Amino acid sequence: MGCTQLPQREQDTHPNSEDVGVSPFSIPVAEPDIGREELKNVQEAVRSGWVSSKGPFIGAFEEGFADYIGARHGVATSSGTTSLHLALRALGIGKGDKVLVPSLTFAATANAVLYLGAEPVFVDSHPQYWCMDPSKLESLIDNRTKAMIPVHLYGHPCDMKAILRVARDHRLKVVEDCAEAHGAEYKGRKVGCFGDISCFSFYGNKIITTGEGGMCLTSDRDLAAKMKVLRDHGVSPAKAYWHEEVGFNYRMTNLQAALGMAQLAKIKGLLKRKRRVASWYRSRLERVKGLSLHPEMPWASCVYWMYSVLVESKTFGIGRDALVAGLAERGIETRRFFYPIETMPPYRKFSHGRTTIARYLSERGMNLPSGAKLDSASVGKVSREIILLAKG
Repeated sequence: MGCTQLPQREQDTHPNSEDVGVSPFSIPVAEPDIGREELKNVQEAVRSGWVSSKGPFIGAFEEGFADYIGARHGVATSSGTTSLHLALRALGIGKGDKVLVPSLTFAATANAVLYLGAEPVFVDSHPQYWCMDPSKLESLIDNRTKAMIPVHLYGHPCDMKAILRVARDHRLKVVEDCAEAHGAEYKGRKVGCFGDISCFSFYGNKIITTGEGGMCLTSDRDLAAKMKVLRDHGVSPAKAYWHEEVGFNYRMTNLQAALGMAQLAKIKGLLKRKRRVASWYRSRLERVKGLSLHPEMPWASCVYWMYSVLVESKTFGIGRDALVAGLAERGIETRRFFYPIETMPPYRKFSHGRTTIARYLSERGMNLPSGAKLDSASVGKVSREIILLAKG
């Protein structure tokens, strides 16, 4: 039986978009690795008739991914953003509460807080590894602070020991945002098993993908049960069509889970190739003046979701934005770092002006092509063009 050839490249067709389609770049910034195994699983789901939010692939994916990370329970969702919202709601975060979130991350982290009527409090970045700086937490906590959301940015783990110490001292709930860090490790343990709940995204440019989709992980049986009820409109598990509370339709489909199961089977190989891509960049760019390369702390195993660099224009020769534009002209897709969330219009009223490191990183940081399918020749081309543009 023939099938339609679908576009496989994942790219930002506009600097602020996350659209899916065929990339106009010869070397895209990210590209999913989807093959026969994924097609076989999806065809099986289609043939079974279970194409919506029930079917055997969903439970298998929840169990398999939770086991891979080291958590006891998985709750599959429709996206990484809905997983964050679901987690915070299950933990009782609501109107008037404050939640600590990093300044330098994708806006979904703060949006999930705002959906509940709570207030995001923006935490500055650590200058060495770019994630939430634990040393800045204490000064931002007051009697309305109820939780924090450390984000393992661009695949590098947060310092979870320091973060959990603050959380314990102030009785704060911890939701790990692992959207960009599937398989990353902190002191030998995978991120996603440290907080009360962890949240993952399976968007098309993530380490593994279900197209759209996400998952909450927890080792708390009661929290898992609560999230499953909330995820499914708040329907009682014991009485059909009986709603104990207002819930959401945040369910993953069996089709998505079928894709996810095939991707999960590949994850060790994908991570190995991601680290190999990072090593190729490091060997080619480590002596380039004005470039600071993607960090990896001694206590971390980074998955390099996006291999990233900082551009110091005075020593490099040109600025970050000029480098992004120059590479685009040569068919190489890159993207700038996230804007600090509190600098954008919907969030400015929450700014406290103490995120200087996040702003410094945002002005200089860029993501290089980072897909697991990249070969040495492609990384070599990207690196050569970076060096040539620096020389003018």
